[in-house]
Amino acid sequence: MAQDFTHRRDFLKAAGSAALTASLFTGNIKGANDKVNVAFIGVGRMGSGNVGYAAKVPGFEIIAVCDVYQPALERAEAQANRLGFEGVKARKDFREILADRSIDAVCISTPDHWHAYMTVEACKAGKDVYVEKPSFVYVEEGVKMVEAARKYKRVVQAGTMQRSGAFFQKAREIVKSGALGEITFCRTFQAGLTKKEGWGHPPDSDPPAGLDWDLWLGPAPKRPFNANRWGVAEGRWSTFRNFWDYAGGAMTDWGVHLLDVVQFAFDEAMPVSVAAQGGKFYVNDNVETPDTMLATYRYPGFIASYESRTANPCPVYGDTYGTAFHGTKATLMVNRGGNTLLSNEKGAQPVEEHNKEMADMNVPHWKNFLECIRTRAKPISEIETCVRTTAACVLANLAMRYGMTLDWDDKAFTVKQHEAKQYLKAKYRSPWKLEV
Repeated sequence: MAQDFTHRRDFLKAAGSAALTASLFTGNIKGANDKVNVAFIGVGRMGSGNVGYAAKVPGFEIIAVCDVYQPALERAEAQANRLGFEGVKARKDFREILADRSIDAVCISTPDHWHAYMTVEACKAGKDVYVEKPSFVYVEEGVKMVEAARKYKRVVQAGTMQRSGAFFQKAREIVKSGALGEITFCRTFQAGLTKKEGWGHPPDSDPPAGLDWDLWLGPAPKRPFNANRWGVAEGRWSTFRNFWDYAGGAMTDWGVHLLDVVQFAFDEAMPVSVAAQGGKFYVNDNVETPDTMLATYRYPGFIASYESRTANPCPVYGDTYGTAFHGTKATLMVNRGGNTLLSNEKGAQPVEEHNKEMADMNVPHWKNFLECIRTRAKPISEIETCVRTTAACVLANLAMRYGMTLDWDDKAFTVKQHEAKQYLKAKYRSPWKLEV
């Protein structure tokens, strides 16, 4: 596995932004005026958002939606119709979507534990892919995702859409210009105040009408239905994110976005070591991931930290989330509201106006995906970039859960601690198999 991944990384570097070649299945590269038929797998809150973003990009034709929960499927079908896409196919089983030769590309906005398997299978079926972050639950899955993208010559865009945002591109430009001086420390953080009772302790029960729970679980371990494990409810993001079977808590939900800005600015550098502490110190509910966490990373030229506080909303640098670069001349803090430059001499100064055009990320990210489908160029969040950021976040969770500092071997794409390597391997429930 390690040797193959190194070979693929060398291939990516050699290819650069060059064409990835035409589809082996359709035989044609999409021209500037050709519609790209896209289907959406997983149409909950995030998936329906992606339907809306894609609809704003001329050139995409939404022809199918898919979900294991019938009410979500019906809402997505109605949404697509309202947006002007008539005759949209509605399917419960994603395998029907992948078998449909009229579909050119798929968007995967399922729970995290499905991201890798569906991406690999979509590549094998000749589809280009937009897959939400984080890329995976197990590091080995990420290796397979990159392998599938390369083997089947697919364009795979990850949902780390901040890379398409002007504020984040400006921040990267400032870091690389040297205006901050020598950067020795980066800080990523998010803070808020949740309820003491959290999401409560609902008992295991029968799944709601219209939900195929076994298909929802898929390759994850067989578990009885629990309202929090599924987590779909009005006014909240699904709480599956807070169970280790399916995701990685705030670290892989928020942390991927925040840390991705660091790795974007430093040309996809990976940390050489990771340590972390965390736990449920305040919240009393049945979810598994921590309410408070601190991870520290040693990169080749600097230290970075990730700080998650859900029991204290005190802002840092005047905000409750962001990514900060600390240099010898100044500090730059960036989030979705803009860039702020802090220095000892002049205090905090906005780098540019916080306007809506610069704040837009999602529609430009979908525009980039469409352009790359047509040209076969490498998208701005090409899958390997998100695999690398996701790996850094998953390693922090492993360091916290198993009480060890992990040293990273980037050439082999694995940890140096032999006893920890077992935690990087995918564990799939039969009959699901991750095969490229």
